[in-house]
Amino acid sequence: MTYSPFFIHGSDRTGNWLVTCDHATNTVPDFVNGGTLGLPEADMARHIAYDIGGQGVALALGTLLNAPVICSNFSRLVIDPNRGLDDPTLVMQLYDGTIIPGNRHLSDGERQARIDQLYQPYHDALGTLAARPGIAIVSVHSFTPQLNGYAPRPWEVGVLSAHDRRFADPLLTRLQGALSTPVGDNEPYGGHLPGDSIDQHALRHGRPNALLEVRQDLIHQADQQQKWAQIIAPHLEAARQDANL
Repeated sequence: MTYSPFFIHGSDRTGNWLVTCDHATNTVPDFVNGGTLGLPEADMARHIAYDIGGQGVALALGTLLNAPVICSNFSRLVIDPNRGLDDPTLVMQLYDGTIIPGNRHLSDGERQARIDQLYQPYHDALGTLAARPGIAIVSVHSFTPQLNGYAPRPWEVGVLSAHDRRFADPLLTRLQGALSTPVGDNEPYGGHLPGDSIDQHALRHGRPNALLEVRQDLIHQADQQQKWAQIIAPHLEAARQDANL
């Protein structure tokens, strides 16, 4: 089977949304160190390698919103598509206390190969999908309940945004009114990294956008992913109406 650095689901859907999942899988392509980063399977199954449950939530949202969904097909540890090319964390050597052996002595040529064969094709495809008229972008991520050495995270879901909060603010209001638990406003992370996916494909083009973070312990299973998509989807639609977008 021919390897592809991304998958597009529902490319013929006509809704005015695009759902993305930058960290959908923990795949290490064969051309990268023979398909390994030198980590044990247990580490590759952790949040450091991909956004656990994120792909399932994204696919379910795509169905509910009648929207195409684009998912990466390479581990964030190989190269992180949600970083700018000049970001020092584009290829991580240490993540949440774990050293990444396959990245420690990365040559310039190997780094460029990952850009050319993984990062750029994903962004080219994402850009083509985002260019359809009237598109709002929803980027689905997930976060670990607790990083090593840090306090547990109280949020079940967070909405991340940068300076363009036309859509994020009404979405926050909707989710805060619907959920009994705290909704993160640029939590557990800040909402803008120069050159990240939302910057490249939404902010620079004036497209409405939000980045959703869902806590991983809540979306391990397929039924949980469906549940959270069903919770979120109507609030996405309503918030867009609230904002007249």
